[in-house]
Amino acid sequence: MKKEELVHLHLLLAQLKKYCEENELSCNFAKYNELGISPFQVHRSKEEHKQAVFVLGTELASLMVRSNNHLVSTR
Repeated sequence: MKKEELVHLHLLLAQLKKYCEENELSCNFAKYNELGISPFQVHRSKEEHKQAVFVLGTELASLMVRSNNHLVSTR
């Protein structure tokens, strides 16, 4: 994946993060916040953006698993 594509993916995931925060969904973005990188910091390395995408993706996927488990357990 090219750096430009990775930064774009980082931006999309950051928008999902913002949505989760605005809607008070139970997400823990502490690891992402510790990275200190924003998708708007295009001067940062490809590796830093890759790590940010991985951390954001992991937390968002965990949210989906937790949400799915909650739906299954309430049936």
